[in-house]
Amino acid sequence: MKYKCIIFDCDGVLVDSELITAKVLVAMGKDLGLHMDLNFVVGEFLGKSLNDIMHYLDVLTKGGLPPDFESEYRKKTFEAFKNELKPIEGVHSVIENLKIPFCVASSGPLEKIRANLTTTGLIDKFEDRIFSCYEIQSWKPNPDIFLHAAKNMGFKPKECAVIEDSKVGVQAALAGGFDVFVYSKNGHDYPVGVQETFVFQDMSELKSLLSQSL
Repeated sequence: MKYKCIIFDCDGVLVDSELITAKVLVAMGKDLGLHMDLNFVVGEFLGKSLNDIMHYLDVLTKGGLPPDFESEYRKKTFEAFKNELKPIEGVHSVIENLKIPFCVASSGPLEKIRANLTTTGLIDKFEDRIFSCYEIQSWKPNPDIFLHAAKNMGFKPKECAVIEDSKVGVQAALAGGFDVFVYSKNGHDYPVGVQETFVFQDMSELKSLLSQSL
């Protein structure tokens, strides 16, 4: 077997949260006088830490970002996730067919990851194998979260495959020496350095890719 462990990103890979998050940011930006559309928000902020997003918005508003922006964002997304969040189509099947260890490594706070996995019926698969950037205070594109996850799972980077959907996440995985499989809905928007054969558009394709690689 080439891989002995699979490391999943959470948002956009396990749970279909990206569009929900983008809608919240568009609405909150509008309240600040920023007219951002969904395509801009997804393209600019996908996979980035909330701190990076807030810094970007603070620059756009010329220092006008409210002090309670983060707490309001957390509150609004939490409510939206409770009502709208679903697992990525086909991901349950992928996980149920894995015969090797796997975990999740995400930029979000631990409580958010747990809540989202619970809402989508995935928490029992990852209960003791959840790793957050907030635990180590290092965010993508730094590779630390994936190195942290691999170490805790007991494997070296080359023994692991990372499943990502964002450019910063892919950059982090590659920087850490991991092979990375990219979930790209359009099938072509992926960073330099990723093998085209490692890009997939449907979770059913990932099962086949991993089977071939394993």
